[in-house]
Amino acid sequence: MSIKSGGLAMIKNVMNDLPMSEKKTAAFILNNPGQVVTMTALELGEASDTSSSAVIRLCRSLGLSGYQELKMRILGDLNSSYDVSYMDIKRNDTVKSISQSLRNNAIKSLDETLLFLNEETIENCVKLIDNAETILVYGMGASFIAAKDAQQKFIRINKPCYAIEDTHINATMIANLKSNDVVIGISSSGETNETIKLIGLANSRSINTIGITRYGKTSLGKISKYNLYTPSSIETPFRSAATASRMSQLYIIDVLFMCYATSKYDSTISYLQNTVDTINEFKEMS
Repeated sequence: MSIKSGGLAMIKNVMNDLPMSEKKTAAFILNNPGQVVTMTALELGEASDTSSSAVIRLCRSLGLSGYQELKMRILGDLNSSYDVSYMDIKRNDTVKSISQSLRNNAIKSLDETLLFLNEETIENCVKLIDNAETILVYGMGASFIAAKDAQQKFIRINKPCYAIEDTHINATMIANLKSNDVVIGISSSGETNETIKLIGLANSRSINTIGITRYGKTSLGKISKYNLYTPSSIETPFRSAATASRMSQLYIIDVLFMCYATSKYDSTISYLQNTVDTINEFKEMS
């Protein structure tokens, strides 16, 4: 059985959301990961000037089963030489250094997103999509790019999917969705008011909801039936990593799409071929 990793990434991403006692424990772990994997919860509590109960509460805040899972994930991080830092754009950067920074941030973003993906949650989301007659995807600003990507992918395999910018039209569509349909809200911060309101509206009508948002405590995460997480540690002073957060959202959409398409492999291939043939026919029309 492979060793899970991601413990340090989880801590880094929720650091600002933690109460003081858990934050002190988290800071000690980030500064002393190699030491922590040999400690008991009591020893970690004493070393971080907190308590064993603070250690257990931290594990709960991270969504882990307990302290043993946290230690195993940290051990996995150490074995893979995990690096939690991101590179930002600086004054007078060269084309080469900018290109390298963006490439490194994108790779780190995808690696962290993979750490946060829960297989059971993905499978449940795919089941919701399979049972849905209609998928509605919403995001504001850069998040709308991921929403449009979802629309483009799913309609190619004959799965009705809509990504519309106007919030009133989205609300109108939700009014006519069925309980087995799905509304997906995308928000990097998890605090976009329009996205939260639309997901809340879908919940009030007993429509299935999926949130794609940053790992940690967010308003969107609290109200979505299922959540798929992006890293929050990709925010940098110059916000160069906004490109990385967009890639993280697109990656999650790709995972959802590919898992669904694979579950319908034969029909997916047929629909994709039909799409290609139809587009080629359109191009040849005079």
